[in-house]
Amino acid sequence: MASRVPASRAKSKPADLRKKLDQLDKEIVKLANERAKVYERMVRGSDEAEEVMLSPHDFAGLLAANKGPLCEATLKSLLFAIDSGSRALASRTRVAYLGPAYSYSHLAATHAFGEAHELVPVATIAAVFEEVNRRQVTFGVVPLENSTDGRVADTLDMFVRSPVKICGEVQLKIHHYLLSRSERSEIVEIYSKPQALSQCRAWLARHMPGAKLVEMTSTAAAAQLAAERPGAAAIASRQAAAQYGLNIVESDIEDNRFNMTRFAVIGQSVPKRSGHDKTALMFELPHQPGALADAMAVFRNNQLNLTWIESFPMPGTKNEYLFFVEVQGHETNPKIQKTLASLQRKTVRTVVLGSYPQGTPVE
Repeated sequence: MASRVPASRAKSKPADLRKKLDQLDKEIVKLANERAKVYERMVRGSDEAEEVMLSPHDFAGLLAANKGPLCEATLKSLLFAIDSGSRALASRTRVAYLGPAYSYSHLAATHAFGEAHELVPVATIAAVFEEVNRRQVTFGVVPLENSTDGRVADTLDMFVRSPVKICGEVQLKIHHYLLSRSERSEIVEIYSKPQALSQCRAWLARHMPGAKLVEMTSTAAAAQLAAERPGAAAIASRQAAAQYGLNIVESDIEDNRFNMTRFAVIGQSVPKRSGHDKTALMFELPHQPGALADAMAVFRNNQLNLTWIESFPMPGTKNEYLFFVEVQGHETNPKIQKTLASLQRKTVRTVVLGSYPQGTPVE
C-alpha cells in the first residue's frame, strides 16, 4: 500500500512556497515603510532630532525574544538598517570619518549611523575635526584607542586644539584578514597601515617571514593596491576584500583575539542621560609634587569608577602633561558635578569633553 503524504506536506510545492515568500516580503516592505512614517512623525518639528541621531533604537528586548531560526546578528543587521533608513528620512546627516571607504573608521561610522546617511571620507584625523568645527558635517568618527596599540595620539592632540564634544562611542572588534589575488606561496609583499601590521606582528613573523611589509596610509588603500599587483597582499577587513575583488587568504590573523578599537563620535551636541553613560574629561595639573595623586583622590572620594586614563604631552611645553580620563556617569549627575567642582580646585584647567551612552562591542 502506498504511504499517504500528509496534507500539509502535499501543499508545500515550490510554486506555493515562492508565493508565500512573496507575500511575506511584501508585508515586510509595508511594515518597514509604516515604521518609517511613525518615526518621521515622532521627530518632526522636534528640537531633539539631532540627539535622536545619536540614539538609535535599542532592539535588545526584541532580540531577546527571538526563537529563531534566524540568528541574532542577522536580525540585528536587518532592524538596524530599517532604523537607519527611518532616521535618514527624518533628518539626513553628514558624517565625516577617516577614509577611504572600507577602512575600519568607515566600518565604525556605518555601525554608528548606518549606510542611509551621507558618510564623508577625509584624509586625516585633523580633517575630521575641522569638518565638524566648520559645521560642514554634523558628526565625525575618529579612532580613540586600540586594545593592542593604546591611545591614538593624533586624536588626543586634536581634542587639545578643538572645542568639539564627544557625543558617542563605537567599540569595534578588529579582525584582520590577509587578502590577495595570489596564492599564499606567491605573496612577496604585504601592505597595510602601521597599526594593522603591528597588531599582526607575531602572525606575520611566524607564517610570512619572507614577505616584505610595506606601510600604507590605510587598510583600504592597501587593499586597493594589492588588487593591482601580482604577488601582493593586504591586511584589511573582509568588507575591503569584497570591495576590491580580493580573496581571503587567511582569516583573523590579529595576534590579540580580543583586539578592539574604540572610536569617538564627535560633534557639537550633548546627548541626554541614557542611564548607562560615561563622561570624558581633560585636565591640566599644576607643576608640583603630589598634584596627580590629589586629582585622582577626587574620583576615589566621590566613589566614581574610572574607565580610561591617559597622559599626553602638552603641546609647546618641555615636561608638562595633560590627562584624559573617563568616568562612569553623565555630567548632569549630581555626583559628577560635585566631582568636577572639586577637580577644578586642584587643576589649572578642567574641560568636559562630553557625556555619551556607553557603547557595546560590535563586529
